[in-house]
Amino acid sequence: MYFRKQKVADLAKKQYLCVQIDERAKMKRILFICLGNICRSPAADGIMRHLVTEQGLDDEFLIDSAGIGSWHVGQLPDRRMRQCGERHGYTFDHRARQFSSRDFDRFDLIAVMDQENYHDVARQAPTLLDLQKIIRMSDYLRHHPGQKTVPDPYYGSTRDFEFALELLEDACEGLLEELVKT
Repeated sequence: MYFRKQKVADLAKKQYLCVQIDERAKMKRILFICLGNICRSPAADGIMRHLVTEQGLDDEFLIDSAGIGSWHVGQLPDRRMRQCGERHGYTFDHRARQFSSRDFDRFDLIAVMDQENYHDVARQAPTLLDLQKIIRMSDYLRHHPGQKTVPDPYYGSTRDFEFALELLEDACEGLLEELVKT
């Protein structure tokens, strides 16, 4: 009798886990990465959240951002990026955090801004499958042919922040379009 009850309990547990995994699989989990998590990645985070909300897809996405370094952990995005975002109708209020190899378990896609970010994240990938989760935002640009990165505006002018935001809007729209198709 105990054996049969245990088997039924194990089966129920497996079915429950399958349902949980299936529900989790429906949600698309994206992590945006840049160097310090105060310019490009929190902007991508805010832009993608805005686009997802506009399309009524909030329940289908989990969006976050992180930085390679720990210099700005806990800080709001750079004031210049927040102002730039406000001019375009976005709110960038994410608090900076550092990327961790545990993020590979939490996210389906890890979107990097440039080649250095790609290498820094790739070095921490525990498996080849995790390595395949890393994408470049520039691969989703539709209106900026030949642009290979989303350059870091931190040491630049207002125009550099505007250009980074313009690229991120383009790339987020392209990425979302691709994700909605699948």
